[in-house]
Amino acid sequence: PLTLVQSGGGSVQAGGSLKLSCVVSGAIASTYPMAWFREAPGKERERVASMKWGAYNINYHDSVKGRFTISRDAAKKTLYLQMDNLNPADTAMYFCAAAVYPFATEYDYWGQGTQVTVSS
Repeated sequence: PLTLVQSGGGSVQAGGSLKLSCVVSGAIASTYPMAWFREAPGKERERVASMKWGAYNINYHDSVKGRFTISRDAAKKTLYLQMDNLNPADTAMYFCAAAVYPFATEYDYWGQGTQVTVSS
């Protein structure tokens, strides 16, 4: 099993940047799907970025393309989400997630969540 522990987040003004981190404990393979999701009040959870742990098959939600960057440091076993040019619509609870099946559509492990608040 994997354990995901998040850090980062906080409050920022529109146009600012934040970086989320997600430290992974447990054995992880390059084929494992990794992702960042967010949940805003009254809205469904949406996947904002995803990749395989091997740093390929990178995808972004249309609303964050060109502003968010998903990456990982294999040596530190840490997944990142760099968020630039933030706007109030990005306000949400953010979660990192991992799956063990390469073609999984559901994620097996989740971080505890971290709040991101963007003020105008």
